[in-house]
Amino acid sequence: MNTAQLPQHLEELQLIQFTLLPGEILTFLDHEGAVWTQLLQDYADGVSTENSRQPMAPPHVQVKPQDSKIWFELQFSASEEPTLSVSVKGENLARSEQERWQSLVLEKMDEIGTSDFPAYQLLCLHLLPLLHDESPAPAVEEHPVVDIAEPGARFHALFTSHHLISPKKRRSLQQWSNSLSVAGFAKVGYPGVIYLQGAEGSVEEFVANVKAMQWLALRLRFLESLPSKDGDEAQGWTEFEKVGEAVEMMRRLGLEDWIVEMGIGSRTS
Repeated sequence: MNTAQLPQHLEELQLIQFTLLPGEILTFLDHEGAVWTQLLQDYADGVSTENSRQPMAPPHVQVKPQDSKIWFELQFSASEEPTLSVSVKGENLARSEQERWQSLVLEKMDEIGTSDFPAYQLLCLHLLPLLHDESPAPAVEEHPVVDIAEPGARFHALFTSHHLISPKKRRSLQQWSNSLSVAGFAKVGYPGVIYLQGAEGSVEEFVANVKAMQWLALRLRFLESLPSKDGDEAQGWTEFEKVGEAVEMMRRLGLEDWIVEMGIGSRTS
């Protein structure tokens, strides 16, 4: 592999990795998977890759949503041209269904045309959203509050979505935060994350407002009473662009586990 391609491949792989929703797993295939895994980790941590072991072949990855019987394998180009080979795989996948998906791949690649990041655009902006649209919607697990909350008890809630970009949605979140006296944050971009805390009735109304909007792969991860904790209390409404910033905020609030255990970020973010 041309080593000059390495930064381009790592940048695109990181873009894909940061865009995947919780439950969407990126795995490196072939005998050099461990090399690419370490390179991507170093790249994400800001560690120079100049002295790292260099791969002999371009990355070959699998991206598979845990709740789907269909997944995608992407073979990056060994040439300087940003070409891409994409295969649709599946569990007990009928030939006709595989052919339909392969046709969709070709159709979307034609739509993308020339791009610096064809794998990212094809996978994250087209194929995964299509796959989610066609998959049966999983039941939203809302944790029922079985204890009787004390009067004035504070509640909190966490949403994840495929993305949060719309200026209209972002303005609405800010407005609801002000009108309902709810504090928290929105992590914009890919994926979208919304966390809030406040009085029980206000949090429930905020949650209902969010659900009433149109989203892709929106999930309410929890809605329950705010536990006793060591940490700051959320103030106002904030927007973040990076998952690590959202994790750091939850860490300051004494609630890091509540987001990391959902598969969002890590304790080293």
